[in-house]
Amino acid sequence: MERLERIVASLPEAERVDIEKWGGHPSFRVRGKNFLFSNLEATSMSLKLSREEAAAVVATDPTAGPAGYGLGRHGWIDFTLEPDADAERWEIIEEWVLTSYALIAPTQLADQVLKDTGDSDSREQS
Repeated sequence: MERLERIVASLPEAERVDIEKWGGHPSFRVRGKNFLFSNLEATSMSLKLSREEAAAVVATDPTAGPAGYGLGRHGWIDFTLEPDADAERWEIIEEWVLTSYALIAPTQLADQVLKDTGDSDSREQS
């Protein structure tokens, strides 16, 4: 969870909100809109990607699937993360978190993040 929180802390106006009716599981939001859900250990997460990227991830990552509650058809995926995940896996997770944030955040905030990462295509794919 510490590593995930460091990633989120780098995003403008992102905040953690623990959902009590879900056993205190955290959600991460920007201006009241969720861009990431997690269990307490950050070993199970849900986030939004473009529909095309979500389909590719689900097809190639055995830990990933379309998110429930009908969110999968909008690009949301669920995936698991081993507690001993290596740096390469965390790089992928960080990219997904940044993409999810960029798709959910207001344009001005998303543009700040995309400018910093050099990824101007993420917002256009939503």
